[in-house]
Amino acid sequence: MAIRSKYKTKQQEIIIGYLISSKGNHVTISDICDHIHEQGLSVGQSTIYRQMDHLVEEGIVNKYVVDVNSPACFEYVGEENDDEQTPCVHLKCEKCDKLIHLKCNEMQELEHHLLGHHNFKIDPARTVLYGICEKCQKEITE
Repeated sequence: MAIRSKYKTKQQEIIIGYLISSKGNHVTISDICDHIHEQGLSVGQSTIYRQMDHLVEEGIVNKYVVDVNSPACFEYVGEENDDEQTPCVHLKCEKCDKLIHLKCNEMQELEHHLLGHHNFKIDPARTVLYGICEKCQKEITE
């Protein structure tokens, strides 16, 4: 697991290991802390924040801030991040607060439409659509 940082610490290796195992999912600092403590390891929360800031700066991790009521979440994208090709938006369930990372080429069509017809350029990484997730929809109908 090669990373671009000038130095690699044991804490950084632990954090990156967890992020790689969670690739494709959003995790919070709390999720990372919980995982590390479940492993019987000791890494301070401030160390985790600092390491995540470094990984975001290096482009290895994307950081998403959905709203002021939700903690920032992070997604491991690796060193060869080609995510810029397909816009992503986030879907947030208003019932359970689940955050879904949506990568869909159809969103590119919407992005082009908004720019071409309404002269409005969206920031896909900061775009959140609110609704009810599949699991919560099933609970409502049962």
